[in-house]
Amino acid sequence: MPAASRPLLRSPAIAPAPSAADQVFEALRSAIISGQLGDGTPLRQEELARQFATSRIPVREALTRLEQHGLVAIKRYHGYTVAAHSRADIEEICAFRALVEAELIQRAVERMSPAALLEAKKRCQAFAKETDAARWGELNRDFHRALYEQAQMPYHLQAVVEALDKTERYLVDQLQLTTDARKQARDEHQAILDACVARDGKAAAKLTRLHILGACERFGAVMDERGRA
Repeated sequence: MPAASRPLLRSPAIAPAPSAADQVFEALRSAIISGQLGDGTPLRQEELARQFATSRIPVREALTRLEQHGLVAIKRYHGYTVAAHSRADIEEICAFRALVEAELIQRAVERMSPAALLEAKKRCQAFAKETDAARWGELNRDFHRALYEQAQMPYHLQAVVEALDKTERYLVDQLQLTTDARKQARDEHQAILDACVARDGKAAAKLTRLHILGACERFGAVMDERGRA
């Protein structure tokens, strides 16, 4: 091969740096799903542009993407606000999650390596030990994702991530209210992990489904109590 036609370096492609719109999107997404920005919070483009030291163009692009993900809403004459979901919305999303996540974990058990189980165990323990409520949502995702990724079903996994974005701040909210809810979540995580270690896909699927629907039911009770208050 002539020297001129040889590649100069044998190296992996370098991913492009995140754009300003990407950075605004990720920052706002994180603030919304963690509950830092509550339901109905106004998202004014001029103010956000100042906070992020950018123009309104990337802010507008980020808000449009967040609207597509169901995390913000726009009303005529009022602009963008953090989207609020009703109990019926949350119940529907959780029912969807229960179906998809049960399928994911059942498939995952068939392919799960010892290394993947060890990683899931570490994440399960991290969630159980965490006392900072602000991190519970993230650690909960880490645990479940460590299991689901083994299914090698990226479209299903992406659908779960988007559904979690819409419901996580509500479901973590109920964890903060009682120690019983936190203990139940820890116990259910351990039971799901034990089923995976035992290579019992059907049991893992059933436990995952009950875990999601149970958390949804508990949050519904919280919503009802707040309504009465």
